[in-house]
Amino acid sequence: MPTRTRREPIEVSISNPKSGNDELQFIQRVLAHESDAINAIAAGVDERYTQAIDLIVKTADAGGTVLVSGLGKSGHIGAKISATMASLGITSHAVHPTEAAHGDLGRFRKNDLAICLSHSGETQELVALASILRQDKLPIIAITRGPKDGKVSSLQRIADVTLEVLVTDEAGDGAYMAPTSSTTGALAIGDALALAVARRRRFTNEDFHARHPGGTLGSLLKPVSELIRFVAGKNLPIAHETDTVADALRDASQVVRRPGALLVVDTDGKLAGIFTDSDLRRLILRNPDELQRPIAEVMTRIGRERGWPPTTRARFDADRSSRGSLLVGNPEEVAEKIIRSHELFGNSRYLLQLTVGTMPHNDVLKAIELLGTRVAPMVRAAIGGVAEA
Repeated sequence: MPTRTRREPIEVSISNPKSGNDELQFIQRVLAHESDAINAIAAGVDERYTQAIDLIVKTADAGGTVLVSGLGKSGHIGAKISATMASLGITSHAVHPTEAAHGDLGRFRKNDLAICLSHSGETQELVALASILRQDKLPIIAITRGPKDGKVSSLQRIADVTLEVLVTDEAGDGAYMAPTSSTTGALAIGDALALAVARRRRFTNEDFHARHPGGTLGSLLKPVSELIRFVAGKNLPIAHETDTVADALRDASQVVRRPGALLVVDTDGKLAGIFTDSDLRRLILRNPDELQRPIAEVMTRIGRERGWPPTTRARFDADRSSRGSLLVGNPEEVAEKIIRSHELFGNSRYLLQLTVGTMPHNDVLKAIELLGTRVAPMVRAAIGGVAEA
């Protein structure tokens, strides 16, 4: 048998004639160019946007569909605009202009509306589609660069309303023709239209959640009732203020899965306090005979009776902010809050308390892992190993 020769690895040298600093400056110019494009569009906003919003709202309220079409990069931008509208309660679909000529015209109905994207306004397939839709009397919104050298494009002549991107050249120091600033501008216009229509139609976050139940956004908008693990009266025992501790514990023992606490209500059925396993341990260590005392005398009073205001979303957001007390967020955010506390108070030790009863066990373990492997090293590195994290 012939022997197999060993293949030596090939070394590939990639030379970069430009310095890293020059490349970063180039990226900054690209981003600035695209930002300037959006600012130019914002400065040119006029009553044409109101007209476009009127048309979309009329279509949506009549049960029609906003069909968005474009070719190439404009087609991709149009698909994203359509998806944004759909998530905001505006029925919308993306339609390929070439496919429309081969049967997809059946998607268009008399109470629909078309948004056509073409930077030049001269894309043949799109102009042909818009011409057919114009004959069928469908309203058309065009997103184009607007007149060039004083000449109005074919698409603009057909459309009911034209929103101009106002980009004369693309990003990249004039060296590249690839659509960049123009597509960014078209996308921004589409986002602005979608949000303005949603605002006028009083679309809420609850409505958004109904159409976007998945992912991080969906989880943030879930009702608390979908997330809580214990429900009062079902798997979370309820005791009355007049019950003795022994009676309350006897009733609580009927629950299969111990929640670690029971709620105490007053004579009107309103929450008066909570009695936890820790309360029970302290009571027994102090005097076991106190099991016969009314639970109202030994329970932990709720914040309302201590004069604490009720927790609101604004209060929670403030507590989880960079200046708040809650250590909620990614490892970098948590480490930053601990470091800031050290800078303010000079403390060399930081004790953290994790919520256990209301968090899934795997989440508790993951939080402990992140505190040990990510947060603590960042804190020690920042303050020179002084703190005991």
